[in-house]
Amino acid sequence: MTQQPPARKGTAVHNVTLNNGVEMPVLGFGVYQVPPEQTEKVVTDALAAGYRSIDTAAAYGNEEAVGRAIRNSGIPREELFVTTKLWVQDNPAEDNTRRAFDTSLRKLGLDHVDLYLMHQPYRDVHGQWRAMQDLHREGLAKAIGVSNFHPDRLVDLTEHNEITPAVNQIETHPFHQRTADQGLMRDRGVQIESWGPFAEGKNGLFTHPVLSGIGEAHGKSVAQVVLRWLIQRDVVVIPKSVRAERMAENLDVFDFALTDDQMARIATLDTGASQFFDHRDPGMTIQLGNHRLTD
Repeated sequence: MTQQPPARKGTAVHNVTLNNGVEMPVLGFGVYQVPPEQTEKVVTDALAAGYRSIDTAAAYGNEEAVGRAIRNSGIPREELFVTTKLWVQDNPAEDNTRRAFDTSLRKLGLDHVDLYLMHQPYRDVHGQWRAMQDLHREGLAKAIGVSNFHPDRLVDLTEHNEITPAVNQIETHPFHQRTADQGLMRDRGVQIESWGPFAEGKNGLFTHPVLSGIGEAHGKSVAQVVLRWLIQRDVVVIPKSVRAERMAENLDVFDFALTDDQMARIATLDTGASQFFDHRDPGMTIQLGNHRLTD
């Protein structure tokens, strides 16, 4: 863990450098579960607040709205970091992966994405990954990675392919901290990225006495404490909000630092288990592996 010094209020979001040299903001904005009809305004507000990294997915159904917000923002493309994700593909996975990527790129209205992730660790992941490697070599995806890969699947993918994933986006929050997983990723050169940083409020996260007490000590909210905790653990994070004031609050986490004692207190909250579902559960494998998207 890199203990970072407190920064001045208003300090810009800093970047992490991925294993291929691409720089990625450590704090971005996610649009999971944002309805398509609300997404353009939400992303517009996020960009206005100062976010420059936007995370979407084919499965979210809102790539077109994300693309409109980006185009209408007037922000130069080179200042933005755009992530989208590949849903589970039928065989032939390599051909279908290319088509799925082309569809996402068309919906976004972009000529490339900065990060393309395999959304789920199911079906022919090696065929999907070979196609993603080609997209990367062609410059259409500046970096490629995975999502929801447990260590065994991540090692299998890295051992048998040319390109190591740049990112693994997994459930990571105070109640499921993924410390051992992060250690393996660090050894393999894979950047951990958190989805669900607030655990969707489960276990009373926003009123938890440990987190609330630390927030009071810094004059910060629980959400800010959680984001700061993740950032100090070198975890990339993409919180979601549909409220402009919360978007701004979530960005305001670079003017303080948690102490070693506070980091240790948060470490005691780890349950070692998902607060949602386990991707290794056979029922979930069937459900997600057989789910099909429609354009």
